[in-house]
Amino acid sequence: MADKAHLNMIITGHIDNGKSTTMGHFLMDLGVVDERAIAQHAEESEKTGKGDTFKYAWVMDNIKDERERGITIDLAFQKFETPKFFFTLIDAPGHRDFIKNMITGASEADAAVLVLSAKEGETDTAIAPGGQAREHAFLLKTLGVGQLIVAINKMDDSKFSEDAYNAAKAKGEQLVKSVGYKLENVPFVPVSGWTGDNLVKKSENMPWYKGKTLMESFDDFVAPRKTNR
Repeated sequence: MADKAHLNMIITGHIDNGKSTTMGHFLMDLGVVDERAIAQHAEESEKTGKGDTFKYAWVMDNIKDERERGITIDLAFQKFETPKFFFTLIDAPGHRDFIKNMITGASEADAAVLVLSAKEGETDTAIAPGGQAREHAFLLKTLGVGQLIVAINKMDDSKFSEDAYNAAKAKGEQLVKSVGYKLENVPFVPVSGWTGDNLVKKSENMPWYKGKTLMESFDDFVAPRKTNR
């Protein structure tokens, strides 16, 4: 167990595409965060007037101002392990006002997840000029983060439609290719951060998807050489 390699992994993407929710739910499913903590977040989230919307996101968004505004401002860190690696998870802000914080996180990262959305219109906004998914993808490549996974989130919003996934995936492929990644090296994974589909366990709602879960995809990363750090 102690021989597992360590990777720093950054989660990136446009504001409201579900980065913090996805990783909060992922950590609960892994058992890193217990369900009582999620229940507590749900209770506090209700007080914002937006229902329990933030119950998973607040695993990562733990600064008071972040909670009040409903966005990630600073970098948040969590540790977890998969069968193959120890990870330090870096949750980066998706709001353009806090891009410096994202750059700080990316400069430490060995690998990255770019979260896009299957919800109609959201990926278009994220990858358009000025969209943070577009800027994050460019910065990840520029800063030398060579290993990337694209998670197509909010699959529950489209009732787990393969067409919705393929539409978002095509846009994501165009984006990552345009900044210099080779498509054959970038896996795309359909997930729902809200329902937990395809994060740790295979989704029963997407029988059309034959690929790996998000966690299984993490174990396809390659450990950095120790001399690099």
